[in-house]
Amino acid sequence: MSSSILDRARGERQECLAVSARQCQLRHVFSDRRKRSSIRAGAMRTLNELLDSEDPAFPLIRQWASEADLPVELLPPSAGREDVLLSLQVTTRSPLGAIAYETGGILVDDGWLRILGSGHGKLGRNIAMWNEGKAEGFLLVADDVLGGFFAINGGALGPDQGNMYYLAPETLEWEALEIGFTTFVEWAFTSQLRQFYGRQPGDADGFDELPLSGELCLNFYPFLWTQEGSLKTSSRRAIPVEEQWALNLDLKQKLLDAPVSAS
Repeated sequence: MSSSILDRARGERQECLAVSARQCQLRHVFSDRRKRSSIRAGAMRTLNELLDSEDPAFPLIRQWASEADLPVELLPPSAGREDVLLSLQVTTRSPLGAIAYETGGILVDDGWLRILGSGHGKLGRNIAMWNEGKAEGFLLVADDVLGGFFAINGGALGPDQGNMYYLAPETLEWEALEIGFTTFVEWAFTSQLRQFYGRQPGDADGFDELPLSGELCLNFYPFLWTQEGSLKTSSRRAIPVEEQWALNLDLKQKLLDAPVSAS
């Protein structure tokens, strides 16, 4: 894999997110400690303790969605939302808890980005079950049609616990985004989401497979992390997100195990 490709991908993302973080005028402040509570060990809290009626985050999320630059669909919550919230152990005062309890998930830009909630017909994976057997030291919270995955770092991905990371399909590396989940959600509702992917208006028109079910993503060959791989030239097919996650991990491990060739 070319180092220049990796450096360029990292640089473009960091520049976009740095601008977003500076421009982002949050109208409500949530502490990092609150946002991290979903992945922090502690005594199990009851449902009543997790439901915050005095200062819930969902009205703010709904406001962000109404003001979004892109199409945003807040899916209705599932009947199992209480179990999902109890599993996460995070209050509805935080955006993470609010999305898990008040929505079945969020589809951004016609499903280009999927933020996980309690599950819905359009996005069958709920955030609690999706993380079972997959995440240790991080929490998977969103993914995209290109086979990329977003996670909150619980300590396994770096020292910046509570911040967001992206497992990029063109690098197969966890890339630090240097923002927390709250900022990530507000940012994802803006046109800067498309800038993050290097997209211009109309770029998705050539993807005849879109929109996809929330359970599917695009698989590319040659792989996007290879010198030959490209969104424009690689062949692609829709596969289950579960299969893409397993493939990413398998390929990532093979790259780590591969002997380093002498230059």
